[in-house]
Amino acid sequence: MSANLYPADSYIVKNATVLNNEDRMVLIKLYEPVIGSTAVSLYYTFWSNLDSMSIMSTEYTHHYLMASMRLKLEDILEAREKLEGIGLIKTYVKESSVNSYIYELYSPLSPKEFIDSPILSVTLKSNVGKREYNRILKFFEIPKIDLKGYKDITLKFSEVFDSISNYDVDENENIRKVKNIDVTIDEKIDLNSILSLIPSEILNKRSISNETKSLIYKLSFIYNLDEDEMTDLIRNSVDEKHVIDKKLLRDNCHNYYTFENNSSTPSLIYKKQPEYLRKKVSDTSKKSKMIYTFENETPYDFLSGRNRGVKPSKNDLKLIEQLLIDYELSPGVVNVLIDYVLRINDNKLIKNYCLTIASQWKRSNIKTVEEAMEICKRENSKKKSRVKKVKKEEKPNWYDKKLEQSKATDEDIKKLDDILNSL
Repeated sequence: MSANLYPADSYIVKNATVLNNEDRMVLIKLYEPVIGSTAVSLYYTFWSNLDSMSIMSTEYTHHYLMASMRLKLEDILEAREKLEGIGLIKTYVKESSVNSYIYELYSPLSPKEFIDSPILSVTLKSNVGKREYNRILKFFEIPKIDLKGYKDITLKFSEVFDSISNYDVDENENIRKVKNIDVTIDEKIDLNSILSLIPSEILNKRSISNETKSLIYKLSFIYNLDEDEMTDLIRNSVDEKHVIDKKLLRDNCHNYYTFENNSSTPSLIYKKQPEYLRKKVSDTSKKSKMIYTFENETPYDFLSGRNRGVKPSKNDLKLIEQLLIDYELSPGVVNVLIDYVLRINDNKLIKNYCLTIASQWKRSNIKTVEEAMEICKRENSKKKSRVKKVKKEEKPNWYDKKLEQSKATDEDIKKLDDILNSL
Protein backbone atom coordinates (compact mmCIF):
# COMPACT_ATOMS: atom_id res chain seq x y z
CA MET A 1 0.00 0.00 0.00
CA SER A 2 1.24 3.50 -0.80
CA ALA A 3 -0.08 7.03 -0.58
CA ASN A 4 0.56 10.08 -2.72
CA LEU A 5 3.30 12.23 -1.24
CA TYR A 6 3.01 16.05 -1.18
CA PRO A 7 5.36 18.78 0.10
CA ALA A 8 2.81 19.84 2.73
CA ASP A 9 2.56 16.31 4.18
CA SER A 10 3.98 16.16 7.70
CA TYR A 11 6.24 13.55 9.24
CA ILE A 12 7.88 12.61 12.52
CA VAL A 13 10.83 10.27 13.02
CA LYS A 14 10.67 7.52 15.62
CA ASN A 15 13.76 5.63 16.67
CA ALA A 16 13.02 1.91 17.08
CA THR A 17 16.61 0.98 17.87
CA VAL A 18 19.90 2.13 19.38
CA LEU A 19 22.11 3.96 16.89
CA ASN A 20 25.84 4.45 17.37
CA ASN A 21 28.85 5.83 15.49
CA GLU A 22 29.85 2.42 14.13
CA ASP A 23 26.52 2.38 12.25
CA ARG A 24 27.69 5.44 10.27
CA MET A 25 30.72 3.55 8.97
CA VAL A 26 28.60 0.51 8.08
CA LEU A 27 26.17 2.72 6.15
CA ILE A 28 28.96 4.35 4.14
CA LYS A 29 31.05 1.23 3.47
CA LEU A 30 28.36 -1.42 2.97
CA TYR A 31 24.99 0.19 2.30
CA GLU A 32 25.88 3.20 0.14
CA PRO A 33 27.23 1.16 -2.83
CA VAL A 34 23.91 -0.72 -2.83
CA ILE A 35 21.31 2.02 -2.27
CA GLY A 36 23.23 5.14 -3.32
CA SER A 37 24.34 8.31 -1.55
CA THR A 38 20.92 10.04 -1.69
CA ALA A 39 19.21 7.25 0.29
CA VAL A 40 22.02 7.24 2.89
CA SER A 41 21.79 11.05 3.18
CA LEU A 42 18.04 10.77 3.78
CA TYR A 43 18.69 8.24 6.58
CA TYR A 44 21.24 10.62 8.13
CA THR A 45 18.72 13.48 7.87
CA PHE A 46 16.06 11.42 9.66
CA TRP A 47 18.68 10.53 12.29
CA SER A 48 19.53 14.22 12.77
CA ASN A 49 15.81 15.04 13.18
CA LEU A 50 15.67 13.04 16.42
CA ASP A 51 15.65 14.85 19.75
CA SER A 52 18.58 14.97 22.17
CA MET A 53 17.59 11.57 23.57
CA SER A 54 17.47 10.13 20.02
CA ILE A 55 13.95 8.81 20.57
CA MET A 56 11.42 10.98 18.72
CA SER A 57 11.53 14.01 16.47
CA THR A 58 9.27 17.02 16.37
CA GLU A 59 6.91 17.37 13.41
CA TYR A 60 8.36 18.44 10.06
CA THR A 61 6.98 18.83 6.55
CA HIS A 62 8.34 17.21 3.42
CA HIS A 63 8.88 20.70 2.06
CA TYR A 64 11.47 21.07 4.82
CA LEU A 65 13.17 17.90 3.55
CA MET A 66 13.17 19.22 -0.02
CA ALA A 67 14.72 22.51 1.09
CA SER A 68 17.30 21.08 3.50
CA MET A 69 18.46 18.30 1.17
CA ARG A 70 17.98 20.36 -2.02
CA LEU A 71 16.12 17.49 -3.65
CA LYS A 72 12.91 17.09 -5.62
CA LEU A 73 10.04 15.29 -3.89
CA GLU A 74 10.26 12.34 -6.31
CA ASP A 75 13.96 11.91 -5.44
CA ILE A 76 13.11 11.84 -1.74
CA LEU A 77 10.37 9.28 -2.37
CA GLU A 78 12.74 7.08 -4.40
CA ALA A 79 15.39 7.28 -1.65
CA ARG A 80 12.80 6.46 1.02
CA GLU A 81 11.66 3.37 -0.90
CA LYS A 82 15.25 2.14 -1.07
CA LEU A 83 15.61 2.55 2.69
CA GLU A 84 12.39 0.57 3.13
CA GLY A 85 13.48 -2.16 0.71
CA ILE A 86 16.83 -2.70 2.39
CA GLY A 87 15.37 -2.77 5.90
CA LEU A 88 16.55 0.56 7.36
CA ILE A 89 13.15 2.19 7.90
CA LYS A 90 9.47 1.37 8.19
CA THR A 91 6.91 3.86 6.93
CA TYR A 92 3.42 4.46 8.36
CA VAL A 93 0.86 6.93 7.01
CA LYS A 94 -2.42 8.41 8.22
CA GLU A 95 -4.28 9.74 5.20
CA SER A 96 -6.34 12.92 5.34
CA SER A 97 -6.37 16.29 3.58
CA VAL A 98 -2.74 16.58 4.72
CA ASN A 99 -1.14 13.17 5.18
CA SER A 100 0.83 12.39 8.33
CA TYR A 101 3.81 10.03 8.12
CA ILE A 102 5.86 8.22 10.74
CA TYR A 103 9.33 7.09 9.71
CA GLU A 104 10.63 4.41 12.08
CA LEU A 105 14.41 4.00 12.02
CA TYR A 106 16.12 0.63 12.36
CA SER A 107 19.80 -0.17 12.74
CA PRO A 108 21.86 -1.33 9.78
CA LEU A 109 22.95 -4.94 9.98
CA SER A 110 26.29 -5.63 11.56
CA PRO A 111 29.15 -6.20 9.07
CA LYS A 112 28.97 -9.95 9.77
CA GLU A 113 25.18 -10.08 9.22
CA PHE A 114 25.48 -8.01 6.04
CA ILE A 115 28.17 -10.24 4.53
CA ASP A 116 26.28 -13.39 5.58
CA SER A 117 23.18 -12.18 3.73
CA PRO A 118 23.25 -13.89 0.31
CA ILE A 119 21.36 -11.01 -1.32
CA LEU A 120 23.22 -8.06 0.20
CA SER A 121 26.73 -9.49 -0.13
CA VAL A 122 26.27 -10.48 -3.78
CA THR A 123 24.68 -7.11 -4.64
CA LEU A 124 27.57 -5.29 -2.97
CA LYS A 125 30.15 -7.40 -4.83
CA SER A 126 28.43 -6.86 -8.18
CA ASN A 127 28.29 -3.09 -7.61
CA VAL A 128 31.84 -2.44 -6.44
CA GLY A 129 33.76 -5.32 -8.06
CA LYS A 130 35.65 -8.21 -6.47
CA ARG A 131 38.81 -6.23 -5.64
CA GLU A 132 36.99 -3.43 -3.79
CA TYR A 133 34.70 -5.99 -2.12
CA ASN A 134 37.71 -7.82 -0.65
CA ARG A 135 39.16 -4.48 0.48
CA ILE A 136 35.91 -3.68 2.31
CA LEU A 137 35.96 -7.09 4.02
CA LYS A 138 39.50 -6.44 5.22
CA PHE A 139 38.39 -3.13 6.71
CA PHE A 140 35.92 -4.92 9.00
CA GLU A 141 38.14 -7.90 9.85
CA ILE A 142 39.27 -8.30 13.46
CA PRO A 143 43.09 -8.35 13.63
CA LYS A 144 44.46 -11.68 14.81
CA ILE A 145 46.67 -11.56 17.90
CA ASP A 146 48.80 -14.54 18.83
CA LEU A 147 47.79 -15.44 22.43
CA LYS A 148 50.42 -18.14 22.72
CA GLY A 149 52.07 -17.84 26.13
CA TYR A 150 49.20 -15.73 27.55
CA LYS A 151 46.85 -16.93 30.30
CA ASP A 152 43.17 -15.92 30.67
CA ILE A 153 42.83 -14.40 34.16
CA THR A 154 39.41 -12.74 33.65
CA LEU A 155 37.28 -12.82 36.83
CA LYS A 156 33.66 -13.96 36.90
CA PHE A 157 30.81 -11.78 38.16
CA SER A 158 30.39 -13.91 41.26
CA GLU A 159 34.08 -13.46 42.11
CA VAL A 160 33.72 -9.67 42.13
CA PHE A 161 30.18 -8.97 43.39
CA ASP A 162 28.15 -10.25 46.31
CA SER A 163 24.80 -11.91 45.64
CA ILE A 164 21.61 -9.91 46.35
CA SER A 165 18.43 -11.87 47.06
CA ASN A 166 16.05 -9.22 48.42
CA TYR A 167 14.74 -7.96 45.06
CA ASP A 168 12.61 -9.44 42.31
CA VAL A 169 13.91 -9.67 38.77
CA ASP A 170 12.07 -7.15 36.57
CA GLU A 171 11.43 -7.43 32.87
CA ASN A 172 10.59 -4.47 30.64
CA GLU A 173 9.94 -4.97 26.93
CA ASN A 174 9.93 -1.23 26.27
CA ILE A 175 13.60 -0.65 27.03
CA ARG A 176 15.42 0.28 23.84
CA LYS A 177 17.66 -2.27 22.19
CA VAL A 178 19.36 -2.69 18.82
CA LYS A 179 16.73 -3.73 16.25
CA ASN A 180 17.06 -4.29 12.54
CA ILE A 181 14.91 -5.68 9.74
CA ASP A 182 15.88 -8.54 7.48
CA VAL A 183 15.73 -7.94 3.72
CA THR A 184 12.53 -9.39 2.27
CA ILE A 185 11.86 -10.35 -1.35
CA ASP A 186 8.95 -11.51 -3.47
CA GLU A 187 8.67 -15.29 -3.39
CA LYS A 188 9.32 -16.34 -7.00
CA ILE A 189 9.05 -20.06 -6.23
CA ASP A 190 6.30 -22.14 -4.59
CA LEU A 191 8.03 -23.68 -1.58
CA ASN A 192 5.04 -25.86 -0.69
CA SER A 193 5.11 -27.37 -4.17
CA ILE A 194 8.85 -28.03 -3.83
CA LEU A 195 8.52 -29.69 -0.43
CA SER A 196 5.65 -31.88 -1.63
CA LEU A 197 8.04 -33.44 -4.16
CA ILE A 198 10.53 -34.50 -1.46
CA PRO A 199 9.49 -37.67 0.43
CA SER A 200 9.17 -37.42 4.21
CA GLU A 201 11.67 -40.32 4.50
CA ILE A 202 14.29 -37.92 3.13
CA LEU A 203 13.25 -34.60 4.69
CA ASN A 204 11.50 -33.86 7.97
CA LYS A 205 9.15 -31.04 6.89
CA ARG A 206 8.52 -29.96 10.50
CA SER A 207 12.18 -29.12 10.93
CA ILE A 208 12.01 -26.32 8.37
CA SER A 209 12.09 -23.02 10.25
CA ASN A 210 11.14 -19.59 8.97
CA GLU A 211 14.86 -18.80 8.80
CA THR A 212 15.42 -21.80 6.49
CA LYS A 213 12.46 -20.81 4.30
CA SER A 214 13.81 -17.27 4.03
CA LEU A 215 17.22 -18.62 2.99
CA ILE A 216 15.66 -20.83 0.29
CA TYR A 217 13.75 -17.85 -1.17
CA LYS A 218 16.87 -15.69 -1.13
CA LEU A 219 19.05 -18.34 -2.77
CA SER A 220 16.48 -18.95 -5.50
CA PHE A 221 16.37 -15.19 -6.14
CA ILE A 222 20.10 -14.53 -6.17
CA TYR A 223 20.99 -17.59 -8.30
CA ASN A 224 17.82 -17.36 -10.44
CA LEU A 225 16.85 -20.96 -9.66
CA ASP A 226 13.49 -22.40 -10.69
CA GLU A 227 11.43 -24.90 -8.68
CA ASP A 228 12.88 -28.01 -10.33
CA GLU A 229 16.45 -26.87 -9.72
CA MET A 230 15.69 -25.87 -6.13
CA THR A 231 14.01 -29.23 -5.43
CA ASP A 232 17.14 -31.17 -6.46
CA LEU A 233 19.43 -28.83 -4.51
CA ILE A 234 17.37 -29.16 -1.32
CA ARG A 235 17.29 -32.96 -1.63
CA ASN A 236 21.09 -32.94 -1.87
CA SER A 237 21.41 -30.67 1.19
CA VAL A 238 19.64 -32.87 3.74
CA ASP A 239 21.82 -34.29 6.54
CA GLU A 240 21.59 -37.65 8.32
CA LYS A 241 18.95 -36.23 10.70
CA HIS A 242 16.67 -35.47 7.72
CA VAL A 243 17.15 -31.72 8.27
CA ILE A 244 18.27 -29.15 5.68
CA ASP A 245 21.89 -28.19 6.29
CA LYS A 246 21.82 -24.45 5.54
CA LYS A 247 25.55 -24.15 4.90
CA LEU A 248 25.49 -27.17 2.60
CA LEU A 249 22.48 -25.71 0.75
CA ARG A 250 24.33 -22.43 0.18
CA ASP A 251 27.41 -24.30 -1.05
CA ASN A 252 25.34 -26.53 -3.35
CA CYS A 253 23.55 -23.55 -4.89
CA HIS A 254 26.85 -21.78 -5.45
CA ASN A 255 28.51 -24.88 -6.92
CA TYR A 256 25.52 -25.55 -9.18
CA TYR A 257 25.65 -22.01 -10.50
CA THR A 258 29.41 -22.28 -11.01
CA PHE A 259 29.03 -25.50 -13.00
CA GLU A 260 26.14 -24.21 -15.12
CA ASN A 261 27.65 -20.82 -15.87
CA ASN A 262 31.39 -21.49 -15.73
CA SER A 263 31.76 -18.69 -13.19
CA SER A 264 32.43 -18.38 -9.47
CA THR A 265 30.27 -15.28 -9.17
CA PRO A 266 26.48 -15.41 -8.78
CA SER A 267 24.83 -14.20 -11.93
CA LEU A 268 25.08 -10.48 -12.57
CA ILE A 269 22.86 -10.68 -15.63
CA TYR A 270 19.90 -10.19 -13.30
CA LYS A 271 21.30 -6.99 -11.76
CA LYS A 272 20.48 -3.42 -12.80
CA GLN A 273 22.83 -0.47 -13.19
CA PRO A 274 24.33 0.43 -9.77
CA GLU A 275 22.89 3.57 -8.16
CA TYR A 276 26.14 5.53 -8.12
CA LEU A 277 26.54 5.10 -11.90
CA ARG A 278 23.03 6.28 -12.76
CA LYS A 279 22.08 9.65 -14.25
CA LYS A 280 19.28 11.69 -12.75
CA VAL A 281 16.76 11.99 -15.58
CA SER A 282 14.73 15.18 -15.30
CA ASP A 283 13.11 15.49 -18.74
CA THR A 284 11.03 13.37 -21.11
CA SER A 285 13.27 13.54 -24.18
CA LYS A 286 13.89 10.43 -26.26
CA LYS A 287 17.50 10.27 -25.03
CA SER A 288 16.41 10.48 -21.36
CA LYS A 289 13.87 7.70 -21.88
CA MET A 290 16.54 5.49 -23.46
CA ILE A 291 18.95 6.17 -20.58
CA TYR A 292 16.20 5.27 -18.08
CA THR A 293 15.48 2.00 -19.92
CA PHE A 294 19.14 0.99 -20.12
CA GLU A 295 19.68 1.76 -16.42
CA ASN A 296 16.50 0.20 -15.04
CA GLU A 297 16.48 -3.14 -16.88
CA THR A 298 18.75 -6.08 -16.15
CA PRO A 299 20.76 -7.42 -19.11
CA TYR A 300 18.65 -10.58 -18.93
CA ASP A 301 15.36 -8.66 -19.13
CA PHE A 302 16.70 -6.30 -21.78
CA LEU A 303 17.81 -9.13 -24.07
CA SER A 304 14.54 -10.99 -23.44
CA GLY A 305 12.69 -7.86 -24.53
CA ARG A 306 14.73 -7.63 -27.72
CA ASN A 307 13.92 -11.33 -28.27
CA ARG A 308 10.19 -10.49 -27.98
CA GLY A 309 9.93 -12.23 -24.61
CA VAL A 310 11.83 -15.40 -25.58
CA LYS A 311 14.36 -16.54 -22.97
CA PRO A 312 17.95 -15.84 -24.16
CA SER A 313 19.99 -18.86 -25.19
CA LYS A 314 22.73 -20.27 -22.94
CA ASN A 315 25.39 -18.94 -25.30
CA ASP A 316 23.90 -15.46 -25.15
CA LEU A 317 23.75 -15.61 -21.34
CA LYS A 318 27.37 -16.75 -21.12
CA LEU A 319 28.36 -13.90 -23.41
CA ILE A 320 26.59 -11.36 -21.20
CA GLU A 321 28.18 -12.88 -18.09
CA GLN A 322 31.58 -12.56 -19.78
CA LEU A 323 30.95 -8.89 -20.56
CA LEU A 324 30.01 -8.24 -16.93
CA ILE A 325 32.72 -10.26 -15.22
CA ASP A 326 35.75 -10.54 -17.54
CA TYR A 327 35.40 -7.08 -19.09
CA GLU A 328 33.94 -5.51 -15.93
CA LEU A 329 31.25 -3.57 -17.79
CA SER A 330 28.31 -2.32 -15.72
CA PRO A 331 24.82 -3.78 -16.43
CA GLY A 332 23.55 -0.57 -18.05
CA VAL A 333 26.60 -0.36 -20.33
CA VAL A 334 26.08 -4.00 -21.34
CA ASN A 335 22.51 -3.13 -22.33
CA VAL A 336 23.80 -0.33 -24.57
CA LEU A 337 26.32 -2.71 -26.15
CA ILE A 338 23.64 -5.35 -26.80
CA ASP A 339 21.34 -2.76 -28.36
CA TYR A 340 24.11 -1.35 -30.57
CA VAL A 341 25.33 -4.74 -31.85
CA LEU A 342 21.80 -5.98 -32.61
CA ARG A 343 20.97 -2.78 -34.50
CA ILE A 344 23.99 -2.83 -36.80
CA ASN A 345 24.15 -6.60 -37.33
CA ASP A 346 20.61 -7.41 -38.43
CA ASN A 347 19.55 -8.55 -34.91
CA LYS A 348 22.50 -10.96 -34.57
CA LEU A 349 24.43 -10.97 -31.29
CA ILE A 350 27.86 -11.82 -32.72
CA LYS A 351 30.18 -12.87 -29.87
CA ASN A 352 33.56 -11.82 -31.33
CA TYR A 353 32.16 -8.45 -32.38
CA CYS A 354 30.72 -7.90 -28.89
CA LEU A 355 34.03 -8.79 -27.22
CA THR A 356 35.97 -6.47 -29.54
CA ILE A 357 33.72 -3.56 -28.55
CA ALA A 358 33.85 -4.57 -24.88
CA SER A 359 37.65 -4.59 -24.98
CA GLN A 360 37.68 -1.08 -26.43
CA TRP A 361 35.15 0.19 -23.87
CA LYS A 362 37.11 -1.32 -21.00
CA ARG A 363 40.30 0.44 -22.18
CA SER A 364 38.30 3.66 -22.51
CA ASN A 365 36.94 3.16 -18.95
CA ILE A 366 33.30 3.39 -20.05
CA LYS A 367 31.24 3.18 -16.85
CA THR A 368 27.95 4.99 -17.42
CA VAL A 369 25.10 4.50 -19.89
CA GLU A 370 25.54 8.04 -21.21
CA GLU A 371 29.25 7.44 -21.97
CA ALA A 372 28.39 4.20 -23.80
CA MET A 373 25.66 5.88 -25.84
CA GLU A 374 28.04 8.70 -26.81
CA ILE A 375 30.76 6.32 -28.03
CA CYS A 376 28.14 4.39 -30.05
CA LYS A 377 27.01 7.64 -31.62
CA ARG A 378 30.59 8.51 -32.63
CA GLU A 379 31.25 5.05 -34.06
CA ASN A 380 27.99 5.13 -36.00
CA SER A 381 28.91 8.51 -37.50
CA LYS A 382 32.31 7.17 -38.58
CA LYS A 383 30.66 4.10 -40.15
CA LYS A 384 28.18 6.26 -42.14
CA SER A 385 31.02 8.50 -43.28
CA ARG A 386 33.03 5.51 -44.57
CA VAL A 387 30.00 4.06 -46.40
CA LYS A 388 29.29 7.41 -48.03
CA LYS A 389 32.88 7.70 -49.19
CA VAL A 390 32.85 4.23 -50.77
CA LYS A 391 29.58 4.91 -52.61
CA LYS A 392 30.91 8.11 -54.10
CA GLU A 393 32.32 7.06 -57.52
CA GLU A 394 35.38 8.72 -59.03
CA LYS A 395 34.47 10.63 -62.19
CA PRO A 396 36.73 10.70 -65.28
CA ASN A 397 38.62 13.91 -66.04
CA TRP A 398 36.39 14.73 -68.97
CA TYR A 399 33.08 14.12 -67.13
CA ASP A 400 32.24 17.73 -66.35
CA LYS A 401 34.10 19.33 -69.26
CA LYS A 402 32.22 20.94 -72.14
CA LEU A 403 33.39 19.41 -75.44
CA GLU A 404 33.79 21.71 -78.40
CA GLN A 405 32.00 20.63 -81.60
CA SER A 406 33.56 21.24 -85.09
CA LYS A 407 32.48 20.32 -88.65
CA ALA A 408 34.44 17.48 -90.40
CA THR A 409 36.52 18.52 -93.42
CA ASP A 410 36.57 16.69 -96.84
CA GLU A 411 39.99 15.30 -95.93
CA ASP A 412 38.62 13.90 -92.60
CA ILE A 413 35.72 12.24 -94.42
CA LYS A 414 38.11 10.66 -97.02
CA LYS A 415 40.31 9.23 -94.20
CA LEU A 416 37.27 7.76 -92.46
CA ASP A 417 36.06 6.17 -95.75
CA ASP A 418 39.51 4.60 -96.33
CA ILE A 419 39.45 3.06 -92.78
CA LEU A 420 35.96 1.63 -93.26
CA ASN A 421 36.80 0.17 -96.74
CA SER A 422 39.87 -1.57 -95.30
CA LEU A 423 37.80 -3.48 -92.68
